[in-house]
Amino acid sequence: MDDSLERIASNKSFGGWHTRYRHHSNSLGCEMVFAIYIPPQAAAAPVPVLYWLSGLTCTDENFMHKAGAQRLAAELGIAIVAPDTSPRGPEVPGDPDGGWDFGHGAGFYLNATQAPWATHYRMYDYVTQELPALVEAHFPVTAARAISGHSMGGHGALVCALRNPGRYASVSAFSPICAPSDCPWGHKAFSRYLGEDREAWREWDASVLIGAAGETLPMLIDQGDEDAFLDEQLHPERLRAAAEAAGYPMTLRMQAGYDHSYFFIASFIDDHLRHHARALLP
Repeated sequence: MDDSLERIASNKSFGGWHTRYRHHSNSLGCEMVFAIYIPPQAAAAPVPVLYWLSGLTCTDENFMHKAGAQRLAAELGIAIVAPDTSPRGPEVPGDPDGGWDFGHGAGFYLNATQAPWATHYRMYDYVTQELPALVEAHFPVTAARAISGHSMGGHGALVCALRNPGRYASVSAFSPICAPSDCPWGHKAFSRYLGEDREAWREWDASVLIGAAGETLPMLIDQGDEDAFLDEQLHPERLRAAAEAAGYPMTLRMQAGYDHSYFFIASFIDDHLRHHARALLP
């Protein structure tokens, strides 16, 4: 496997380093970019990793530039890895209708099965297997992993954690798409990536997967009650009901006055980093 990395940019931050890299992804069949923040503690010993999955239309840069996570990550000694949200490039098909909620920037962290998407849209394999192997081979990190994300990325974080017992120590999400089988964003993506068989959709729906989870992880979800997408797209109440029915210990916090933006994420990111630190650090 060609796992060579091309450094794009690097910035010192709180004693550590935020760096962006480009590499060829075998899972996705195209070049991909990811960002990694390495805290200062990594100069002495390998550190655990939090994987962050961003939402629709985002790239690796949104979280790293807007969330303000580096300060506490440097204090705690946790690396952060932020991949892009989908495959990109001239060889990768986008939305034939020119929409922003499908195709480039909208990979939904699944493995597509339908043409023409199946060739490139395998973000699940990339996030859960290829990227961690690359990171663990090239950087001073341990195999201790946690995962988090926002909106579409919150959906991805929940699905990756629920489908992979033993792979992550903890999971969290901001404003996740909790029941993608039953919302417009999910219906559009799933019907194209996975086909019209709704049974296949269930394999990528956290509100379904949580009922058959092979382990219980520390799970924290924050949702703003002024989020414009709450009622139509996100449905945290469905995930809460499924968790309660399954006896899964999930913490869902409804945050008064907050919306879907990075102002919301920045307000509570420290809580999420500490949530993951309790699971990742001795």
